[in-house]
Amino acid sequence: MLTGIACTTAGWLVFSFHDACVKLLVADFAAPQVLFMRSLVILCVCLAVGRSRLLVRAWSSPVRWPLVMRGLVLVGAWLAYYTAARHLQLALLITIYFASPLLVTALAIPILGERVPWQRWVSLTLGFTGVLIACRPGDLSQIGPIGLALFAALMWACAMILIRKIARAEPSLVQMLLANTAFLVTCGAAMPWLWLTPDLPQLALMLLVGGLGAMGQFLIYEGIRRAPASVVAPLEFTALLWSFLLGYAIWRDIPGAPVFLGAGFILLSGLLIVLGEWRGKRHCTTV
Repeated sequence: MLTGIACTTAGWLVFSFHDACVKLLVADFAAPQVLFMRSLVILCVCLAVGRSRLLVRAWSSPVRWPLVMRGLVLVGAWLAYYTAARHLQLALLITIYFASPLLVTALAIPILGERVPWQRWVSLTLGFTGVLIACRPGDLSQIGPIGLALFAALMWACAMILIRKIARAEPSLVQMLLANTAFLVTCGAAMPWLWLTPDLPQLALMLLVGGLGAMGQFLIYEGIRRAPASVVAPLEFTALLWSFLLGYAIWRDIPGAPVFLGAGFILLSGLLIVLGEWRGKRHCTTV
C-alpha cells in the first residue's frame, strides 16, 4: 500500500504543474485542442515505450471496451476542467476539484464493496465543508465555471471507480493507451473547426503538457493499482499547496479568504486521513 501512496502523491505533484501549464494555454486555445495535443503526446510516449506489443495487448484485452468507456467519461471531465481553468484562479479551480475524492469514497462502498471507517467519514466531511466554503454559494458571479469544475469532479470520481474495478486486469500503459485514444478521436473530430496553429513557444508548452500528463497518469494509475481507492483518493489534497504557490508565482494570484479557509478544511481532512492510516498500520504491526 505504501508504494501506491507514494505513486499517487507524486502523480498529483506532477499534475499541479500540468494544470498550471493548461491554464496558460486555454487563454488562447480551445479546450478540445489542448486535450487533443496532450493526448497525442501521451500516445506517442506509450507507443515509444510499449511498441507493437502494447498495441497487441490493448487490442486483445478483455476489458478494452470498459477502458474506452472510461476514457469517454474522462473526455467530459477534462473538457469541463480545461474550460473552467480559463476563468478561475488556479487555487480556486483545484480547491473545487477536491469534491472528487469525497465522491470516490462515497461510491467505493456500494460499487467496490470497500469498508470505510467512521473516522475517515468525519475527515471527508471536513473536506466537503471546505469545498462548499471555497465555492461561495452566495456568489453567483462565477457560477458557470464553478459548475463546470464540480461537474469535472463528478466525472473524475466515476472514472476513478471504474479504473479501480478493472485496474488490476491490465498494466498502466494499456490503460493510458486506450483512454488517450478515446481522447484523441473525440477531440480530433472537432479540430477542423477549432484548430488554431500555435507558435513555437506555445507548441513547446503543449508538448510539455503532454509529457507531464503522461507522467502524472502513469503514477496515478500505478497508485490506484496498489492501494484502495478510498485511501489514495484523499492524497490528491497535496496538490492544494502547489496550486497556491504556482498561482502566485505565475499570475500573482492571491485567493480570497473563503478559498484559503476552504483549502484549510480540505488539508485538515487529508492530514486526518493519513494519520488514521498510519495509526492503523502501526497497530497491525504491534499486535
